[in-house]
Amino acid sequence: MISDVLTKRPRHYNAGDYIMHQGDVGEYAYFIEEGQVEIVLQKQDGSSQIIGTRGPGTIIGEMAIIDNEPRTASVRATNTCKVLEISREDFHRRLSGSDAVLQTIMQVILTRYRDTLARIDTISEKRGFPSPEEIEREYVLEHNAVESIKIANEFKEALENGDLRLHYQPIIDLSTNDITGFEALMRWEHPDRGFVSPGVFIPIAEDTGLIVSASTWALNEACRALKRIENSTGWKDCLGMSVNFSSTDFASDDFVDNVYNTLSTTDVAAHQLTLEITERILMQQPENANKTLEMCRKAGMKIAIDDFGTGYSSLSYLHSFPIDILKIDRSFVVDMMKKESSLELVRSIIGLGQNLKMSIVAEGVEKKEEADTLKFLGCERAQGYYFAKPLPEEEIIALLKSWDNTKT
Repeated sequence: MISDVLTKRPRHYNAGDYIMHQGDVGEYAYFIEEGQVEIVLQKQDGSSQIIGTRGPGTIIGEMAIIDNEPRTASVRATNTCKVLEISREDFHRRLSGSDAVLQTIMQVILTRYRDTLARIDTISEKRGFPSPEEIEREYVLEHNAVESIKIANEFKEALENGDLRLHYQPIIDLSTNDITGFEALMRWEHPDRGFVSPGVFIPIAEDTGLIVSASTWALNEACRALKRIENSTGWKDCLGMSVNFSSTDFASDDFVDNVYNTLSTTDVAAHQLTLEITERILMQQPENANKTLEMCRKAGMKIAIDDFGTGYSSLSYLHSFPIDILKIDRSFVVDMMKKESSLELVRSIIGLGQNLKMSIVAEGVEKKEEADTLKFLGCERAQGYYFAKPLPEEEIIALLKSWDNTKT
């Protein structure tokens, strides 16, 4: 089930509608996309006072979702408004992942702000300073927050509606030129935006927590696709499937159960599944990652470190964690034919993997000379456009049926 972090579409309010009421529990903050609102303060004597207005590009209701206190004022639409919701759950997920100093300072500032509101009877703005609305717009533009919220909303809707797709990039055995398996890669074709790069939507999905639902879907779909590919081609039990997971996935309490259940329901053998993770996961959640990976490995799954060499690259974790495969980042593969230092780095990674009894997969192979060099250096497997680009399932089936390992 998808976590109710963000609304699928903006909410609309007519003139005179209350978006929030003073004293209510605040579950959401609101980003005003269109329209105008007024902030109304109810005084102890029963009278009310309009203490400000806000328009497009500003946020309202943020205080209550930060510290779980009641709304300090009411907000009423003065004309037709369109707002985007930001849930308390989403905010706290982002805050919990931030630096401890940042968390502390935010809470201190908020406490002092609330104290100030409690001490004064009338709120006024001094002349000579920008209005809060102008300052807020600058913050929003600087951090591109609106676009992130929109993409998160649209990604959630795409996930719910089945609009995401997986493409599969073949992984090749360099000694035999046979296809040994695939890496499942998420693709999103937006009806208005067109192709949305994973480099754009994956980080946003991680920030909002939607990546957990997306990864669960990807694992299930990849395993089901593997069985369909096997049944259509006759390549039984000789193909593997690699699926990428994030640090947010590993923080989920039911991660291991979901993986086990997926293998059981799809009838994919554990040895056919490879969990691809990054170095960052190991360094950010060492104890949790180690326990989780050990359970998966004992069940027969393989563990791969993606983009090896681009992150922390601490040799200590290579023997501290149950790792089976090192994937050489494509940037090193591209540069190894141009720079001696990159070639030596690739040679070192391959040698390191061999010494630690790990398999090596090179990513981003685009030329024959790269494939030949990697094979000469002792790299076992590779993937990249030289062999095949990521393809939808039906094209993968056609590729397997026509694959000729003597022509690669």
